[in-house]
Amino acid sequence: MAELGNGEEILGLGYQFQVSGAKAVMSSLWQVSDRGTQVLMTDFYAALNRGLTKAEALQAAQQALIAEELIAIEGSDRAGAPPTSREGSPIESNYPGYSHPYYWAPFILIGNGL
Repeated sequence: MAELGNGEEILGLGYQFQVSGAKAVMSSLWQVSDRGTQVLMTDFYAALNRGLTKAEALQAAQQALIAEELIAIEGSDRAGAPPTSREGSPIESNYPGYSHPYYWAPFILIGNGL
């Protein structure tokens, strides 16, 4: 018979990082676009360098994607690849570039956002 866990496995990876000493963990709620994530993370770290808290920096990066106010990244195109469903089918979208929630909505900050 299989051994049962203690239930902590449902708490997720963010919990495990915090138990191990991380003050905060940023993660995504679903599979994300590599290029869209590159754009979001570039904006996120630029906002941190401007003195924003982690929570404010994530919010600013997400708002920049929504508003199409993107920092230029060498080798990237401003228009994101079309978002796809979990099965890989294209999602119909009236959103230009990276403003579709597929690109910015999956990112969450767990823990101390300061």
